[in-house]
Amino acid sequence: MEPTARSLSRTYSDRVYPDPWEKVLDYRRVREYAAEHPNAGRVRVGRALDLPAGRVRGWLKDAVPDPVRGINVAIDHGWLDLEPDSETAAAFVELLAHVLAGGSIATKNYVPAVTPDERVNAAEIAGAFERVGVETRTRNADAPGRATEIVPTCDGTVLGRCLVAMGTPTGVKTTLDHLPAVVWDVPRSVRRSFARVYVRHRGLNYAGKSTTRVQVERPSSFIAELQDVLDDVLTERVTTADAGVTIPADAARELGVE
Repeated sequence: MEPTARSLSRTYSDRVYPDPWEKVLDYRRVREYAAEHPNAGRVRVGRALDLPAGRVRGWLKDAVPDPVRGINVAIDHGWLDLEPDSETAAAFVELLAHVLAGGSIATKNYVPAVTPDERVNAAEIAGAFERVGVETRTRNADAPGRATEIVPTCDGTVLGRCLVAMGTPTGVKTTLDHLPAVVWDVPRSVRRSFARVYVRHRGLNYAGKSTTRVQVERPSSFIAELQDVLDDVLTERVTTADAGVTIPADAARELGVE
């Protein structure tokens, strides 16, 4: 299950390697060769592996390519190659719902941020980040005109890249035309949690009614997939119309949306 070392590496860009995963593999080859031939210099290593000596030199010392560094951080946290029925996978899919429905991932630095709202408070969002192993802080709480956001205090860039490797876009989400495939990889109970978090963020409140409606500016294919997820985890049916999903009162109560 995503993210993998390969997909995480491909969230990075490189001036030399069109595919950053190839850079990771070359770095590993250099380090493995150097371990087997501790007296070999950059020229010998470069010739043996058909790599420029100038590139090899840094890798033989302390230089670590960015995608390798990111992979190492993700490995330390246990974020790669998740088992679909694991607690970490469940935590990631829950966080995925918070980011897709109530947050974003910065295009520049990949740090995820989630905004509290009427149904989902800051403590719940912080708890979702903590489930994947990162602490958080509150940003913009005292900044007039700016939304309050919950953001990671450490390793946020790598966490955001992992979420991108799972299918979350950076920047605006209006062109997102499908839900991340990992939503279907996990057990139904986790998918239900995903749906509940998403609806609690995006569902409109109607005075005196338990019915709610999720209205999002997304392509129709995204709306259809959201309906598919809700139909999969609920016995009560939901309907779609006008770029939104209407969740009847009985379905909303079944999902646990207050």
